[in-house]
Amino acid sequence: MVKAVRVPVFLDVVVGLLTAVALPLAVVAIPNTISIVAALLPPDIPPVSMMRAHGLALPAMLLTVPLAAIAVRRFRTAPVLVAGLTLLALADVAGGYAESTWLVGVLRVLHGIGAGMLVPGTLAAVLERPRKNVLLPIWAGMLAASLLSAQALALWPLDKVESWRVTLQPYPLLTGIALALAAAYLVLWLIGGDAERASGSSDATEASADHDAEITTSSAAAQGEVTGNRSTRAERVRLARTAVPSAGIAVLAIGMTFDWSPNLVVIAAALALVVMLGLVATGTFDEPGGRTLAFTNVAVGLVVLPTAAQTTYLELGGVGGPGLSGIWLPFVLAAVAAVLAALLAARAPLSMVFRLTNGGLAVVVAGLCAIRLLVPQPYGPPLVVPFVLLAVGAAVALVSALRLAGQGSALLGLSLCVPAVMAGFLLGSGIQFLLLQEVSRSADPSQQAVLGGFVDALHTGALAGGFVVVVIIVLASVLARRDAASGAAFADGGAVRGEQVVIPAPTPSPEGEDGATGEPLTDR
Repeated sequence: MVKAVRVPVFLDVVVGLLTAVALPLAVVAIPNTISIVAALLPPDIPPVSMMRAHGLALPAMLLTVPLAAIAVRRFRTAPVLVAGLTLLALADVAGGYAESTWLVGVLRVLHGIGAGMLVPGTLAAVLERPRKNVLLPIWAGMLAASLLSAQALALWPLDKVESWRVTLQPYPLLTGIALALAAAYLVLWLIGGDAERASGSSDATEASADHDAEITTSSAAAQGEVTGNRSTRAERVRLARTAVPSAGIAVLAIGMTFDWSPNLVVIAAALALVVMLGLVATGTFDEPGGRTLAFTNVAVGLVVLPTAAQTTYLELGGVGGPGLSGIWLPFVLAAVAAVLAALLAARAPLSMVFRLTNGGLAVVVAGLCAIRLLVPQPYGPPLVVPFVLLAVGAAVALVSALRLAGQGSALLGLSLCVPAVMAGFLLGSGIQFLLLQEVSRSADPSQQAVLGGFVDALHTGALAGGFVVVVIIVLASVLARRDAASGAAFADGGAVRGEQVVIPAPTPSPEGEDGATGEPLTDR
């Protein structure tokens, strides 16, 4: 009895710690920072080739996420998390011995695969726990904070380094801690699974005393198993479909390094974004909030990390900003605010989740407006405003949408977040190249003119991103009203009990010919 009580508590603690450590570790694998230490590269390694190899992590990650989402549904979560962190640890260790471009490319692909396994793995681990009202806000807040600070976290270890290989192993100690937590999670999960199986066996023995009840239960279980298998197959098909835009955007990301036209990159990335939004708008979802969650993931992925990354570069000390040491406080405050806001949003009534989701995305738009008004800054404190708005808005929108989505819809939405990040980077880079081309055409472009081109690119990207988020808010709202599943959750006769949306079941016939039980149906 003591073990049965303690194991779930320990599992919740380990899952919370693992989420707080693994999510930043996964997202920090995204930025390509090799250009910062280009002067330290061996003379026989072309910097362009090294940048191309180092940039393979994000394409590998966005292709891995939907496959990892399928894996956690089929093989459970703990083994997937351990495997992902093992890949990261191996890549970190081997990074200290990298001497060639091809090996760097291999290691960065391993980084991307490992990171792509961690993001859906941590979400699935949280959704499997009974204390989701605490763990889910932690996950959403940490993801928002990680997206916001990923570029800064990737740059911090590079300050005054003497070896370019640090880019391949930025936080080896953190990787080790995360791997130890994942191993503890695996052990506790196995112990907890044994306890649950023993409990289930005991319950089954007691239930077998009534033969008629056993037959009825077996029949219902068989029908549920058939329905569940069909639902699982459909879910895997939907997850696999998200790999299509992911593959297209990955090709764009790699092709851009071969001097593709900026106009072509912008148009192709915009088309990829339209395809993602089309998949969400026309797709089918099992839960009321599935479509809204997918839209939210696209919006958050598109603007938070790409915009924050450009802002971080502009605030470096070499271009007139306060440098990384001067902006750490805004990042910390934004991370704390994101987690607290997510915890508060998770306590709101379920009838408010759609409004909170749209409200969170509106706060993200306000953060983008603040970027246009306040960046660049020679001092760090004013950056608290845009950073907090971006992180809080993203966290509230994510946790609110997740509350009405089952695990399948949650993983499906997450599979669109990383491709949206890549699309945001491509759009931002394309806009940046176009504006800098105009500066380079001048007879003698000054450093101030080049810096102005970077600022204009950031402001233009923030404006475009804000416009797209507003479109997503409107589109999600219209489709939510027309979505029968979403409407059923709040229709007359429905009720909210704790953390479940209860939908009245059909009234059974007196003879029970349809096999209905008369019990309310609840979301997963």
